[in-house]
Amino acid sequence: MNQRLADEVLEVVDGRDTVIGLARRGDIHAQGLLHRAVHVLVFDQAGRLYLQRRSANKDTHPGKWTSSASGHVDPGESYEQAARRELAEELGLESALEPLGRLAACALTEGEFTAVYRATADQEPRPDPHEISEGRFFGLTEAMALAAGPMATPSLGLVLGLLPA
Repeated sequence: MNQRLADEVLEVVDGRDTVIGLARRGDIHAQGLLHRAVHVLVFDQAGRLYLQRRSANKDTHPGKWTSSASGHVDPGESYEQAARRELAEELGLESALEPLGRLAACALTEGEFTAVYRATADQEPRPDPHEISEGRFFGLTEAMALAAGPMATPSLGLVLGLLPA
């Protein structure tokens, strides 16, 4: 893991999503502590979903497809603030956010409380090349099939499961 990322400080939460302390990201992941994260699903005007392929330099799930934008919630930050920050940092977008729901999920070594939001892109995403190796819009059926396969992060299927039927 990149040392800068390992030293990043995040809030540790209990099973009710109440903050109980702070710890370094590397320690949180190594010890399986619960922490907070966000995912944003960006749709275009035609209803297609933008997915990103994680950069090969990522410490978790490099090269795998995942939600449009995602990341950890910084200390003192709300879920919505984190979603807006990640959307801007990863895709260069600003958008109204619609909450889709929350997940309490453990995927491999990470235990996260995750808030999921929907956004509509009025402009073309501008992916950060340090974060994202590739990104594009998918039809929803194609995105669901991708999420069920080995080239997707474990969380993608869970996140897509929050979309209305």
